[in-house]
Parts: sequence; structure tokens; C-alpha cells
Amino acid sequence: MEVNNMKKLLIIGFLCFMMSVQLVQADVVSANSEELVINIITTEFESETEDGKEIEVYRWDPGTVFVPKGKEHPFYIEGTDISGKVKKGEETRVKVRFDKKGIYRIVCTAHETIEQNGPMIAYIVVK
Repeated sequence: MEVNNMKKLLIIGFLCFMMSVQLVQADVVSANSEELVINIITTEFESETEDGKEIEVYRWDPGTVFVPKGKEHPFYIEGTDISGKVKKGEETRVKVRFDKKGIYRIVCTAHETIEQNGPMIAYIVVK
């Protein structure tokens, strides 16, 4: 691929990214009501290759969230019964308490598999 075409793809991708940024605010609350707010941005953007094939990218940023044990954090979390919907341009809040240390996957069910242009996954690390 020529350098100019690569630059064009990067610029198009960046512009698509900027137009599709969504903000999700996570409230992490401890037992003593101290609040830790974590902002997670979900993004999706698309571009086209020289041969006309469409490329789509989906991601959470940051892709990993560190949460102290005993704190709360929202999102659909694998291995729990917690789920929620993130809508473009809207804020979604879901509360959950982590009593065990570990790594919990946040999974976007709309982009869970390769066939769905995924996986779109982020991680919550409970220390």
C-alpha cells in the first residue's frame, strides 16, 4: 500500500473515530461511600481498503480498569448476572460489588465474535 493511501486511511479512520466516540461513566463506590469515577469511552469507526472492503473497529478505552476489592463498578460483566445497555451518546450506569479479587471481562454482546466484527472486550481488575 502506498504511503499516501495509508495516510488517507488513517485520517479517515481518525475522523470516523472522533464522530463515533461514546462516553460511559462508571461510578465505583466503596462501603464507606467514597466515590471513584472512571470514564470509559466506547468507540467504533470504519474505513475502506483500496479494493473496497469495509473495515470496522470497536474498542473500550481504557481497555483495563483497576478497581480496589469491595468497590462497585458498572457494565455487562462476564461471570456475573449484571448486564446493561450502552447507547450511543447516552450514559449508562449499572452497579455491582466485587468481593473477590480477579479479572472480570466486560463484553459487548453486539460484537462478541469475529463474525460480529469482535470481540469487543475490556477488563476490570479487582485488587
